[in-house]
Amino acid sequence: MTVPSAAPPVPQPPVPPSAEPVGGPVTAAELTVWRTLLRAQVKISSRLQADLLADHDLALGSYDVLTHLGEAPDGRLRMNDLADRVLLSRSGLTRLVDRLQRDGLVCRESCSSDARGLYAVLTPAGWERLAEATPTYQRGVREYVLSRLDENDLRVFGAILDRLAAD
Repeated sequence: MTVPSAAPPVPQPPVPPSAEPVGGPVTAAELTVWRTLLRAQVKISSRLQADLLADHDLALGSYDVLTHLGEAPDGRLRMNDLADRVLLSRSGLTRLVDRLQRDGLVCRESCSSDARGLYAVLTPAGWERLAEATPTYQRGVREYVLSRLDENDLRVFGAILDRLAAD
């Protein structure tokens, strides 16, 4: 009786040097950390979105746009600048601002120094909705993130996020 031999290994194409990950292949432990980060971000965002929709009929992305406008001088930002601040493509931001404009929360104004430029501007209703929704948002941030970290955790987590966000 003959014992079947193991199948020969499948040859792998060589990996070009430019495609090799810096520091070598990603380990299982490193992938676990990465996937946990993604899960945490999705879970926290989903909870914040659910709170804002339930209490204020306002999606998280809409709240983000209103917040950036509310923090800007006179509640106005050029559309290009706003797109750089929110996590949306320019076309995605345009569609979102269209919806916010239909809801009366934002209006668009021409830029006097650049005929092609447009400002997104908070309306009085937009200021009001932002003021109403901010306590809900802040309560969620505290409940879903900040309350789970002590002072040292916050300091370390902040330093880690700064390194990850650095260009």
